[in-house]
Amino acid sequence: MTVRVVLADDQPLVRSGLRVIMADHPDLEVVGEAATGAEAVQLVRDTGPDVVVMDIRMPGMDGIEATRLITAGPATTRVLVLTTFDEDDHVYGALRAGASGFVVKDMALDDILAAIRVVAAGDALIAPGVTRRLIADFIGHPAAAPERSLRPVEGITQREQEVLALVGRGRSNTEIAEDLFITVATAKSHVSRLLTKLNARDRVQLVITAYEMGLVTLPR
Repeated sequence: MTVRVVLADDQPLVRSGLRVIMADHPDLEVVGEAATGAEAVQLVRDTGPDVVVMDIRMPGMDGIEATRLITAGPATTRVLVLTTFDEDDHVYGALRAGASGFVVKDMALDDILAAIRVVAAGDALIAPGVTRRLIADFIGHPAAAPERSLRPVEGITQREQEVLALVGRGRSNTEIAEDLFITVATAKSHVSRLLTKLNARDRVQLVITAYEMGLVTLPR
């Protein structure tokens, strides 16, 4: 299956570099390029791509608002945020807006292409190390973080709550299985049930839920 991609970035060199490297991969097809968030939203309406590779900082409508409009619409397009993490405090906002994951611009191009495929397949991509840095950043900047309810999570078992907390810390299914002394299949089943019970679109939303419920605490 060919993954149809829109590249949204105000830097032509970034778009050109991605387009050139993707041309060597027959399973990836660039169906449009956008230099602003508004252009990205319109391209999604016009072309119905599988994935938008979305920069956050763009003139006019930024990537967060564009992501919100794209994921709120009828299309099944998924958004993969491409950003310079160390300089951008808005990644969390993009994930809350509906992005299915994010990659940083200094990653290897092959890793970015792999991320596009993962997101297109309906999964979420959020690297464990980056997850911990993301949450730590917002704990350290409470003004930028959403209000945390610090209330019990209703409708899930104690074991599922333990799994949710580990997902929130960026642990993979294999690591969750090791931490809780269960099989990987069992860990995956717990995550699947959490997605259903919490009406979460993907693993990224579970990370956000764990943080907002106060299940994730990291030292400042």
